[in-house]
Amino acid sequence: MILAAGLGLRMRPLTDHRPKPLLEVAGKPLIDYGFERLQEADVQKVVVNGHYLADQILSWSRRQAAPETIFSDERAEILDTGGGIAKALPLLGERPFFVLNSDSFWIDGKVPALARLRAAWSDATMDCLLLLCHVDRTVGYDGRGDFRLDRDGRLTRQQGSGALAYIGGYLVHPRLFAGIVVKKFSMNVLWDKAISEGRLHGIAHSGKWLHVGTPAAIVLAEAELAKT
Repeated sequence: MILAAGLGLRMRPLTDHRPKPLLEVAGKPLIDYGFERLQEADVQKVVVNGHYLADQILSWSRRQAAPETIFSDERAEILDTGGGIAKALPLLGERPFFVLNSDSFWIDGKVPALARLRAAWSDATMDCLLLLCHVDRTVGYDGRGDFRLDRDGRLTRQQGSGALAYIGGYLVHPRLFAGIVVKKFSMNVLWDKAISEGRLHGIAHSGKWLHVGTPAAIVLAEAELAKT
């Protein structure tokens, strides 16, 4: 699933008439970077949601020849990261699936990040597996990290020294949503549940992460891409 329903407030005025996922970085819409990662990973079906200027997201989804791309309509109410996935669950099946943000992207290392997530997945020990990045390997990010990764790959909340940043990609099993009513809520609610049960895991990204949250960050991302 690609999350594309956000309002893009920090990107104004660029998002006054275009949703943030369709803003271009180096001549390519932001959403295309993640979509191409899914294509490379041989994903057969993609669900993309939309709320703000959703007709443009719907048009984008209809232009994609492969993989099959399905639009999850949130025009009536924005449901946040968790609620948007919960609404789309009937379209996503019963097996673990990737979730990608559409407003940032990464540069892969020697092994593609999605392949590394697949290889690291353990159905017996985890309900969600996050892609993380050391802060010094990020571009356009001014946060202090989000999680601490222990030697067994389990995550706990942490900021500051030694913390890793969540970079907008993960694998999740639908069972994490068991009993959840479709309403507006953040995935942080379910991540905290998984932490309490020792079932939130992560891996550190081996490349760089480009956080494209503001107009100035577009310039930084394009400069980084020019190096590759």
